[in-house]
Amino acid sequence: MTPPIAHAELIATYQRARADAAHKLGLISTVAKKGPKAIQAAVDTAARAEKRRDMFARKLRALGVVLED
Repeated sequence: MTPPIAHAELIATYQRARADAAHKLGLISTVAKKGPKAIQAAVDTAARAEKRRDMFARKLRALGVVLED
C-alpha cells in the first residue's frame, strides 16, 4: 500500500501540472500577435503540458484518488 505522503506529493504535482497547463493555454492568446510560428509553438507547449497533467491524473485515478476539477 502506498503511504499517504506519496498521495499528497502526487496530488501536489498534479495541481502544479494543472496550473502549468492552464497558464500555457493562456499564452496562446498572448503570442497571437507574433505570428503563426509563435502560435504553433505555444500550442505545442500547451499540448505537452496537458499530457503531463493527464498522466498525473491517470496515476491518481489508479491509486483511487478522485480530484474535483
